[in-house]
Amino acid sequence: MIADRLNLNTTVAALAALLLFSLPAAALDQGKLDKLYGELGHADADAAQRIAADIQLEQSKSGSPSMDLLLKRGRDAIETGDTGAAIEHLTALVDHAPGFADGWHARAIAYARAELYGPALGDLERALALNPRHFDAIASLGALLHEVGYDDLARAAYARVLDIHPHFEDVALMLESLDAETGGSDI
Repeated sequence: MIADRLNLNTTVAALAALLLFSLPAAALDQGKLDKLYGELGHADADAAQRIAADIQLEQSKSGSPSMDLLLKRGRDAIETGDTGAAIEHLTALVDHAPGFADGWHARAIAYARAELYGPALGDLERALALNPRHFDAIASLGALLHEVGYDDLARAAYARVLDIHPHFEDVALMLESLDAETGGSDI
């Protein structure tokens, strides 16, 4: 009985220490992201690319090496064209880390590559609910909306990306291409 109580006390103390020491680190990461996003909107083109890469790096950290490995495996599978494996890895990721926006975004890409547009849209919605400033997810939303014929909504998504990241060259080119295809817009 005394040994059980001692084990319980040790476990509770370890859990409390973990929570206490992890909370400031999580707040620091969000503060770092806030700072980077603030800088991104006012940076020149060269600095914006560096800042965007820093944001992408921070957003790709789940806080768990196992979840980071699933993200890497999923992205690698997307790159090699194995959407089935990508969806499996990324489904495991979002099942175990449902608060990780980059996992939802990555799975949305895999679904879109598999032409599963409904699930892709659902995952993008989840990613953006978790991180409304995730400019890569917003860009993916724009591409998906364009793919399914909602050009005005795609244009609005691309414009939102440029509000956050004014020097996102790929999005600027996609917006120009969309305007050329459809004759422009008042947005």
